[in-house]
Amino acid sequence: MTEEDTSTRIERAGSASARRKRSTLLFFRDLLVIFVVAVLVSFLIKTFLIRSFFIPSASMEQTLVQDDRIIVNQLVPDLAPIQHGDVVVFEDPGGWLPARVDPSQPPLIAAFDWFLAFVGLSAPDSNDHLVKRVIGMPGDHVVCCNALGQMSVNGVPLDEPYVALPPGTTKVSELDFDVTVPDDSLWVMGDNRYNSKDSRYNGGTPLEGFVPVDNVVGRAFVVSWPVSHWAWLDNYPGVFAGVEEAAG
Repeated sequence: MTEEDTSTRIERAGSASARRKRSTLLFFRDLLVIFVVAVLVSFLIKTFLIRSFFIPSASMEQTLVQDDRIIVNQLVPDLAPIQHGDVVVFEDPGGWLPARVDPSQPPLIAAFDWFLAFVGLSAPDSNDHLVKRVIGMPGDHVVCCNALGQMSVNGVPLDEPYVALPPGTTKVSELDFDVTVPDDSLWVMGDNRYNSKDSRYNGGTPLEGFVPVDNVVGRAFVVSWPVSHWAWLDNYPGVFAGVEEAAG
């Protein structure tokens, strides 16, 4: 083998090595671009379209069980209207939730949790929000209870199949009330009626138990986790049929 042949082989080997190195760099560059795009898309979806929350209490059983994860449509109420029977997530109107101190975390775990929350894969602020069902809309007259133990909205008695009551109980609320919902506000209640600190129990707060529409983060539309609990969340339009017409 001549010196020229040896030199040619060395050049070819060096060229092949350079190509492999360049291919590896391009692969990692493309991987990084895909990761960044995925993070940005997840952030935009979480910020403007949907986001995940977990259920911190038993107040919505059996519709939602504690520690369930739900997906929330954030286009409600800004672009899509709230309706009677919707399950909504909302910020504390003031005085509904006790003061809470966030537990300290190691910096690495805290950073990881922050990243998951940033892309919408976790919801560390779930404990700062509440999940209830909309019973009264602005202007509605909500009364409980009639002789059959039913609640009525605008004089229309409600037959509520989603309500969980203690055995032997037919009255849908242990507390009687008679309220008219102010403009731009909601009257909300938990499905687990005898274990829900909802609008009925917060009459002593500054807003007297009513929830401003502006506090609504969105409408929950599906239980996403665990898989065994997967379900679409119904707003039971048949239950509230005639309520809006009765409002006149």
